[in-house]
Amino acid sequence: MRIIFTIFLFISFDAQSDVFIIPPSDNAQERIQEALILAQPGDEIHLISGVYKIEDGLSLDVDNILFSGEGHDKTILDFTDQMTGAQGLLVTSNEVMLKDFAIINTKGDGIKTIGSEGIYFINLRTEWTGGPDSSNGAYGLYPVQSKNVLIDGCIAIGASDAGIYVGQSENIIVRNSRAEFNVAGIEIENSYYADVYNNIAQHNTGGILVFDLPDLPQQGGHHVRVFSNQILNNDTDNFAPEGNIVGEVPRGTGIIIMANSNVEIFDNDISGNETMNIAIVSYSYEEAIDATDYYPHPRAIQIHDNRLSNSGSNPDMDKEIAAIVKGLAKQTMPDIFWDGVLPFTQMVFGQPNEDRLVLMDNVNSSFMAIKPIQYMLSIPNPVTRDSIDFRGNINPLDAVKIDLPSRYND
Repeated sequence: MRIIFTIFLFISFDAQSDVFIIPPSDNAQERIQEALILAQPGDEIHLISGVYKIEDGLSLDVDNILFSGEGHDKTILDFTDQMTGAQGLLVTSNEVMLKDFAIINTKGDGIKTIGSEGIYFINLRTEWTGGPDSSNGAYGLYPVQSKNVLIDGCIAIGASDAGIYVGQSENIIVRNSRAEFNVAGIEIENSYYADVYNNIAQHNTGGILVFDLPDLPQQGGHHVRVFSNQILNNDTDNFAPEGNIVGEVPRGTGIIIMANSNVEIFDNDISGNETMNIAIVSYSYEEAIDATDYYPHPRAIQIHDNRLSNSGSNPDMDKEIAAIVKGLAKQTMPDIFWDGVLPFTQMVFGQPNEDRLVLMDNVNSSFMAIKPIQYMLSIPNPVTRDSIDFRGNINPLDAVKIDLPSRYND
């Protein structure tokens, strides 16, 4: 082993693996970025306890790197005075683990990864410490166009779009994490094969969103499981910047499923959400009509064995969908709402069996679905509150598995 005291402490354990240890200092930013450039596959960059003042965005484009701290409450990268960069940390390489540190008050996104195959977020925190504000960065943890994404034991607070967001990606696990005081707590968008479990989503505008949107390189989101989460007391006013699609989310929504296929929602505690606990909706904006390869309606949604309560105490009447539901529901907002929008032939003759919404064994749950044709024709009482027609067999989706590289298994 050799130790060289230069711009950072450099420890070589063997010919294949080095550790860059960087303490807080006046030029820590330069030291960190230089280590991110000089590191070789298999190396570790380690930040000790303390606050690191960072004024420019950091970036990593080296495969098989461990970038670590000593805990999200001990190792803090503070971007309050950030002058350049669209995010705090940008990762564009593969098999990277980010572990045990916090990134706060970035001008843009907290941590963004793009095009990574194997990206692991472990015990991280992203936060805007001034509370909900439209000037906060859009995303806390933000992997996109990636494969084998693991988010485990993380905290996301204050994002003006989504605290934990995974978009246009495949093979995803989000677990054991906490999202609060974001517009969207956790969002899975235009992605394939995702498991979201053992998380807490509270005091957001919307707790967990499963969306599919047009005009993105990857469309047709499918096979998403949301289970064993606590989705509680989402009650923060929507503070997304004007024009963002997430700006349409009503304050106090537990789960929203929009235009996805093969989604299974089960064994969650969903309670205290001010507008409604679960909403299933189509994407109904004009661009969807022009996107010929985009299917804007949810299909094969299974919602079962959840515990739902205390929904709809203070609906967000500033949002169109909440106002419509409240007007139709009269006094009692539903726990589970479906807008009923489908291709016209399916609204007349029904969905194919394999595409049907299935509701089973949701404790203490109320339900409402709109009958769109009757609604458009202004026929009185164009809703159903009876979920019996939506009972059926549950076809469980397969679990997502991600194998960590051997060096990370400890």
